Amino acid sequence: MEGLQAFILEAKRATYVGGGSASHACRRASHDIRYECGPWSYLDSYFGGTDFLGQEVVWKNDDPVWAMNYYGRILDQELIDGAIAGTVIQEALSALYRLGRFLGAFEYVVRQYRYVDNSNESVEGFVGIERIYVEAKEVYRLDYHGGLVKP
Repeated sequence: MEGLQAFILEAKRATYVGGGSASHACRRASHDIRYECGPWSYLDSYFGGTDFLGQEVVWKNDDPVWAMNYYGRILDQELIDGAIAGTVIQEALSALYRLGRFLGAFEYVVRQYRYVDNSNESVEGFVGIERIYVEAKEVYRLDYHGGLVKP
């Protein structure tokens, strides 16, 4: 779908990674961040904090066209906490988005933390894992999957 991948990247830059403002929760106890541009709209809605579960959805002209589900968690609270993980993720994803993409293999180092993201590169359907390592130890993990939504 023309313009979809560019809009997803724009929305991701403007919301969590870009420090976008929280919007009104669409579900009880959810954390929501919205973005709109022309016929496109985006919602990232999640539950939790250190361990969390969420979904991103894109609409075009009010029709859902793309979605992604994710579950992230701290694996070793001795080596990383939610705030540090969030900072590492924001820095790494900012660098990835500057490359003009949000899928595919990517690695980035922030101080002693090594961010590694692996997924297939098709916006139409994908599966991926985002991880943070301290040396060889995996301390954070997020599993995600998604793709086009068709009627």
